[in-house]
Amino acid sequence: MSTPEQPPLVRRLLARREHHRRRSVAYRVGFGVLGAAILAAGVVMLITPGPAFVLIPVGLAMLALEFAWAERLLVRALLAAERARERARRTSRTQRALGAAAGLAAVAAAALVAIKVI
Repeated sequence: MSTPEQPPLVRRLLARREHHRRRSVAYRVGFGVLGAAILAAGVVMLITPGPAFVLIPVGLAMLALEFAWAERLLVRALLAAERARERARRTSRTQRALGAAAGLAAVAAAALVAIKVI
């Protein structure tokens, strides 16, 4: 079974890894703590409002400079995002229109609930 080609972002990260490893230990620890905080904020934003699908890859990318597990998760996340993008690209005009209509109906329902509550 062949391994899928690494996404360009991961290739760029791996190229920067050696430069990162030459930095001071204090810098690397601080960078790792910041990466973990960004990743944790992204995970929290999966259930709260916010740009989770931006923060999670950023946090994983920062941690991937230090940890192999973060690199593996980042590769999996980027490949899953690419598959989702491809599936979305293949949707028909009717599917997009129905999705937009469902989204508008959900917003309208939420607005009605908010008006009734207030």
